[in-house]
Amino acid sequence: MEPVRIAVIGGSGLYHMSELTGVEEIPVETPFGPPSDALRVGMLAGQRVAFLARHGRGHVLTPSEVPYRANMYALKTLGVETVIAVSACGSLREELAPGHVVVPHQLIDWTRDERGRTFFGDGLVAHVSAADPFCLALNAIIADAVQEAGGTVHRGGTFITSEGPRFATRAESALYRSWGFDIIGMTTSPEAFLAREAEMCYSVMAHVTDYDVWHESADDVSVELVIRTLNANVQLAQQALIGVIRRLPGRLESCECHDALSGAIITAPEKIPAETVQRLWPIVGKYFSK
Repeated sequence: MEPVRIAVIGGSGLYHMSELTGVEEIPVETPFGPPSDALRVGMLAGQRVAFLARHGRGHVLTPSEVPYRANMYALKTLGVETVIAVSACGSLREELAPGHVVVPHQLIDWTRDERGRTFFGDGLVAHVSAADPFCLALNAIIADAVQEAGGTVHRGGTFITSEGPRFATRAESALYRSWGFDIIGMTTSPEAFLAREAEMCYSVMAHVTDYDVWHESADDVSVELVIRTLNANVQLAQQALIGVIRRLPGRLESCECHDALSGAIITAPEKIPAETVQRLWPIVGKYFSK
């Protein structure tokens, strides 16, 4: 099968657009179980694109239940090199208003449950660099596309991932603000870090839906408020995605994401179990086929 080099992860409503044609569903099994849903692959803006509903169609998975490793592994097996994540987030800053889009440059993992934070273990140890957890080249492309689509975009910001599924307390929200964080969500960790381990470019188009619970005059965050704001932003997200895909030249050569494991594997080669290498072959194969 011809490789699919671009993937979009987000709500299932993202791929309900007339511009997406020739859609087919591709079920994928992984060593980490099935992904959140079957991958939907179609043509968009002249390129084959895979869409994955992060929480499953019908939103059946909590943030803690999302099979992050299976999702990233499944995309890697298709040949994906660039992942555009679309997420809802709460704002921790007055100027980041509901309806705006933030393309963050930093990430804090404040999750607690074991979400499958790494592909490594079982005799194969790697320490990947996550100093800049998002692909800065892809960040710029996404921000430009959102702006061209008519959205208000903020370039940069620190994104904190909380465990969920509950929303924050007022004390927690005040604490995150005092620490200098900008937006809050529930799914970007460990998604971004697994993408880095899998040597895929990864960035987030974060749609602000609310002011969390710190704002004195705005409504507190609720499911109804989040859905209402997201629905209002669906067209913006779709048009921005088309703009991103049109701008992508193929592999982003100006970043180091595609060689993130170079120098990261620390285990002595003779100590690495063959079955572990085989299980992770789509991710590590190029380092063991020489």
